[in-house]
Amino acid sequence: MKALIEEFIYYLTVERGLAENTLESYARDLERYSAFLSKHGITKFEATNKTNVMAYLLHLQKQGKATSTISRHLASLKSFYQYLLREKHIEQDPTVNLESPKLQKKLPRVLSVEEVEILLNQPRLNEPAGSRDKAMLELLYATGIRVSELISLDLDHVNLEMGYVRCFGKGSKERIIPIGSLAKKYVEEYLHRGRVRLIKSKGETALFVNHHGRRMTRQGFWKIIKKYAREAGIKKDITPHTLRHSFATHLLENGADLRSVQEMLGHADITTTQIYTHLTRGRLREVYSKTHPRA
Repeated sequence: MKALIEEFIYYLTVERGLAENTLESYARDLERYSAFLSKHGITKFEATNKTNVMAYLLHLQKQGKATSTISRHLASLKSFYQYLLREKHIEQDPTVNLESPKLQKKLPRVLSVEEVEILLNQPRLNEPAGSRDKAMLELLYATGIRVSELISLDLDHVNLEMGYVRCFGKGSKERIIPIGSLAKKYVEEYLHRGRVRLIKSKGETALFVNHHGRRMTRQGFWKIIKKYAREAGIKKDITPHTLRHSFATHLLENGADLRSVQEMLGHADITTTQIYTHLTRGRLREVYSKTHPRA
């Protein structure tokens, strides 16, 4: 079973060009599934059927896993079994006609413009790490890129003269996103004052580096944004995606069209971007109730 999982992950890497985080997620889901099968005396995927898959999903449910987690596991199994069928490792796909549990769409948590302002003003610019943190936060809010895209940026992915950033999203899809004057200013300051003092090797290509002089990690950035949220006195539960959500919401609130926001966020489907319109409608209702004399 392990060999087939590795073969599938290799296929996703080479043929589909999926991001490392996605590959790790697939591998983790499938390893848990194979461990469940082994515990129940099944040592080959060829010997599995729909009952085994349903038993596994029920097992996840009994463990108290969220609906979104169970849906993700089923999506991983569907992709895997379709691959096994296509490669003739199995004769029937046991996941056919199995539907994901219905998801309750959660609205993303966003910061107000004032909260973003306070958060972005926390880093100490006289320190190399503070200069880096300021540039990272400003760039994240200016572009709405994912944290994985932010930490993957190399020096040649940012063109400060022309005012744009080139990033590679899911499936290695490239997109060009404009950056504003403030983000440009702080990235430039970081390059001239902060990065030169943080890097240990002149051959380092990463734009944002940690105190070891190597590429910043997702976990490293998560700690940074949590620290500044605490210092700013923001009580909301901030995640690395909070500034991305705030970027999209604030653009729509100020009249940006949905298609442009979709393109900047790198969403393949506009329905993913439409979740932010629910937030802006809620904001409109709030403004109306506070300002209309007969509300």
